[in-house]
Amino acid sequence: MSKSDRKQAILDTALSLFVAQGFHATTTASIAREAGVATGTLFHHFASKDALMDHLFLAVKQEFADAIVGAANQSGNLKQDAKTLWFSALDWAIAHPLKQEFFQLYSMSPTIEQPVRAQAMNTILGFIANLIEQGQQQGILANYPIGLMQDNCHGQYLAATRYFIDHPDKWQLDDHKEASFNLFWHAMVIPISSRK
Repeated sequence: MSKSDRKQAILDTALSLFVAQGFHATTTASIAREAGVATGTLFHHFASKDALMDHLFLAVKQEFADAIVGAANQSGNLKQDAKTLWFSALDWAIAHPLKQEFFQLYSMSPTIEQPVRAQAMNTILGFIANLIEQGQQQGILANYPIGLMQDNCHGQYLAATRYFIDHPDKWQLDDHKEASFNLFWHAMVIPISSRK
């Protein structure tokens, strides 16, 4: 097994075990054993279990961001662009249930250090802040602090994906998909009657 294959085996195994057993119950020895590598090999790639989890968290976030940005179509219509991103994000979650379960467990976890969380939100998912700022400048979205709105978007995404993972048959229903977007959108938008 090549060095990159060993590293990927460690990451894949850690993902499975973290979801199945939880972060605290999963040991580096169990990850190494299940991945078919020596514990020293694991520590060669990752200085600690926390470093492994941070790397995994950021890697999965980057994969998620790349997928939804790749599917995005900047039409110039903020609501339509947001809907495209929303549905792409939910599609990714349905297509990657193990990675989404990892998000469900760890995205809001106090185990993740603030600098890692900030890197995920501001660097990897920075395009969301740009869309929010654009919507605020156009007078479409409420003028709340960007960081708070980003965290709210993230929380709405986690709630919707939890629902659709628990009820996979509902993802096929247009009214449920549309309702999930409307809940997300109406949490940020200024009602038309209140716009200047």
